[in-house]
Amino acid sequence: MAALMEFQTDSGAQVTVEVDRHGPGARLVSRGENSLAQAGRTFDEALIGIRSAAESALAVFREGTLKPDGVELEFGVKLTAEAGAVIAKSSVEGHLTVKLSWSPGSGPVGP
Repeated sequence: MAALMEFQTDSGAQVTVEVDRHGPGARLVSRGENSLAQAGRTFDEALIGIRSAAESALAVFREGTLKPDGVELEFGVKLTAEAGAVIAKSSVEGHLTVKLSWSPGSGPVGP
């Protein structure tokens, strides 16, 4: 059964997220059908690793010979009390979709 976890943002706002289960690092604040726990870290802190992953992926796709005009990344993100934000799995593998785009006449230079 899913549970609810409350994260506080660095600006003080509350974000409630559905999680698979409460784990270490969460503080249970209500019980019942949709029990609520407060996360041990802020929402912003939980997402720092995902931001770093996105920055790294963008650097990889922007550098090199392809030189796309646009790079679009899509991560499936799962929030947990103990690990913060993690890239969620889709089927058996991690979820990352990458789209590269070029404007007409500005595609990669051939050999």
